[in-house]
Amino acid sequence: MKITTWNVNSLTARLQHVLDWLAANPVDVLCLQELKLTEDKFPLMELQAAGYPHCAVFGQKTYNGVAILSRTEVRDVSRNITHFPDENSRVITGTVDGPLGPLRIVNGYFVNGQAPGTEKFTYKMNWLGGMNAHLCDELKQHERLVLLGDFNIAPEDRDSYDPEGLRDTIHHTKEEREHFQRLLGLGLCDSFRLFEQPEKSYSWWDYRMLGYQKNRGLRIDHILVSEALRPHVKACAIDRVPRKWKQPSDHAPVTLEI
Repeated sequence: MKITTWNVNSLTARLQHVLDWLAANPVDVLCLQELKLTEDKFPLMELQAAGYPHCAVFGQKTYNGVAILSRTEVRDVSRNITHFPDENSRVITGTVDGPLGPLRIVNGYFVNGQAPGTEKFTYKMNWLGGMNAHLCDELKQHERLVLLGDFNIAPEDRDSYDPEGLRDTIHHTKEEREHFQRLLGLGLCDSFRLFEQPEKSYSWWDYRMLGYQKNRGLRIDHILVSEALRPHVKACAIDRVPRKWKQPSDHAPVTLEI
C-alpha cells in the first residue's frame, strides 16, 4: 500500500500536475494540502476519472484546505482538531482499509507561524498543542495511524540547507522542534528516517533566488507512523520530479509504502 502527502499550493493551478503524477504513480491514497478552494470547486469528476472515486475534502476559499483521495472508501471522517477551535481548514481525518486492516489517516496543513514573537507564531504553538491532544485521542482509538502533511517544521539540522544561518528562524526554532518531538513521544516515528537517505534531502524549495536549482531547501513534509505500523514500513521517499515541471508547487510529494 502506498500513501502520499503533497502540498500542491493551489489545486486549481496544479490539477494537471496531480493528474499527470498519479498516472505515473498510482498510489492508493493521496493526501493534499493547500487546496485553496472551496468544496464546491473541488475537481471531483477529474479525480474520480483518474481512479480515485473516494475523496474526503475540507476546503476554504483562497487559503488552506486539505483532502484525502483514495481508491477505497474513506469513512469516519472528521475535520480539524477537537482540542483547538479553528476557523481555518487545516486537518482532515479518515479511515481507509489497508492490507493490515483499518488505517487511520490524519492529514494536516500545519500552521506556518510567520516568525518567532509574532501573533501567528503564538497561534502555531497553540495549534500544535491542540494537534498533540488530538493525536492522543486518535491513537487511543486507532492502533494503526498515519500522521502526514506539511508540518512547516524542519525537525533536525540535516533537514535544512543552512541550519546555522537559519537557526531560531521560522521552521527551525527550538519550540517548533520540541513540538515535533512531542509527536514522536506519543509513539509515532518519522518513516523517512527509518531508511538511509541521500544527504540534503528536502521536500520544499523557495521559488525565489533559484531555490530549487541551488537545492536551498527544507524537509518540512513528513509522514509519521504509529508503532503498530513501524515494522511494516517498506520505504519512504521524496519525489523531486514534479518540482522540475513548469509552474510547479514549491513542495514535492512524499510517499510511504507499507
